[in-house]
Amino acid sequence: MTKPVRTRVAPSPTGDPHVGTAYIALINYCFAKKHGGQFLLRIEDTDQVRSTRESEEKILDSLRWLGLSWDEGPDVGGPHGPYRQSERSAIYTEHCNRLLNDGHAFKCYCTPDELASMRAQQMAAKQPPKYDGRCAKLTQAECAERDAKGMSHVVRMMVPNEGVCVVQDTLRGPIEFEYSVVDMQVLMKSDGLPTYHLANVVDDHLMGITHVMRGEEWISSAPKHLLLYQYFGWEPPVLTHLPLLRNADRSKLSKRKNPTSILYYQRAGYLPAAMQNFLGLFIKSASEEDEKTSLQELIDGFDVANISLGGPVFDTSKLDWLNGRYMREELTTEQFLGEVRKWALNDEYLLPIAEMAQSRIVKLGDLGALVAPFFMNRIEGMTAEKLRDGVKIDADQQRAAYTLALQQFDAMIEWNKDGVDAALRKTAAALEIKLKDMIRAFYLAVLGAPQGVPLFDAITHLGRDILRERLRHAMELLGPASKKETEAWTAALAKADASAE
Repeated sequence: MTKPVRTRVAPSPTGDPHVGTAYIALINYCFAKKHGGQFLLRIEDTDQVRSTRESEEKILDSLRWLGLSWDEGPDVGGPHGPYRQSERSAIYTEHCNRLLNDGHAFKCYCTPDELASMRAQQMAAKQPPKYDGRCAKLTQAECAERDAKGMSHVVRMMVPNEGVCVVQDTLRGPIEFEYSVVDMQVLMKSDGLPTYHLANVVDDHLMGITHVMRGEEWISSAPKHLLLYQYFGWEPPVLTHLPLLRNADRSKLSKRKNPTSILYYQRAGYLPAAMQNFLGLFIKSASEEDEKTSLQELIDGFDVANISLGGPVFDTSKLDWLNGRYMREELTTEQFLGEVRKWALNDEYLLPIAEMAQSRIVKLGDLGALVAPFFMNRIEGMTAEKLRDGVKIDADQQRAAYTLALQQFDAMIEWNKDGVDAALRKTAAALEIKLKDMIRAFYLAVLGAPQGVPLFDAITHLGRDILRERLRHAMELLGPASKKETEAWTAALAKADASAE
């Protein structure tokens, strides 16, 4: 390695921090540190509609909680900043214009209807859907005429009509792509913001990234990225496409089957060292006997060859086992008490609970049962019969209510009481039931009792991740929704939304 190793993790702040992000970050961190290099954190926030600073802070906090640190990033600075893509617009515009001037990109004026028609015709002809290149044939004069009329456009990259791109992947070997199936990717959107593909390549080069280690979902984009490196005359980084985390049934890890947010595991009371160790098992040699390992041991023993292409299984029972070992073997009683205080027995977490409970009790001895749901992951001992106890809506309406509420909770950009209130009211409207008749069903699923502290406040304080787990558990008990049911309920929600406008 002639250059100092520089790796990066580049999450998008559009939701809660995903365990997959932590897994990718750990690999990049260990590789860089093993080779005496640097690890960078870059925020890819070009999606201005969904990106929030709140989400960014959660991502940074969760990675710090896991014990990872970065040499350069939006919070620590560095010589290659800014480290938020939203603050690098001028850089992307400059490089996009360079591609246009060199004939490696072109303006595309096609409307959404034209693009939809194009793809429909290709699908009918059993051809791969891709842009057909019609605007690439426009002359400068024709483009100028359209610009003078104020016609909206995007910028697309040129792609050779024939030939083969060979992607050299350190984990998978050479991967060949026919250029004939590579799409003329949009590089700059009509609002002047770059797509991931342009921003990613420009940033990786300007930030001196030598090794790009990312999820396997980006394999199909690699030919486009390598073309951009070629167009700019830059040396591409070494590419490694990592297998995605899997559920026990080998399906892609999904929050519908397993909690996927790092915040859930933090709120559930897992120790950061145990979570770090658990993710580290996916990059350890299978021949190592003891599965308990430190971060330094992960760094010292890191080898890309140890990563299985089969896809690491995110087995929460293994995480439970590891966490139990750390609780027993790594903590003194005093340290254990300190972890308990950090987890829940602190003013930040307790004060909102106290505010909710104060008006509902007559003596302190009443407090235990009322606040117990705030100190557990799921409601233990819950059954389908208990979930139906005294609920006025029928079982299918109850299942639909949980499903639609969860959809809306997942879609909320900012988590707050007003959003929770709106989601539950919309759910009741969509199902044409009274909110008061639906509330008991949510009390039972969320708090395990027909009544208790104010429900909307409780849901907000518990947080999206714990709430998702409890509603998911309730759905398992009552009977998971079929695809047909989910589609019908979702359509009812959309109809209710349209009627409210």
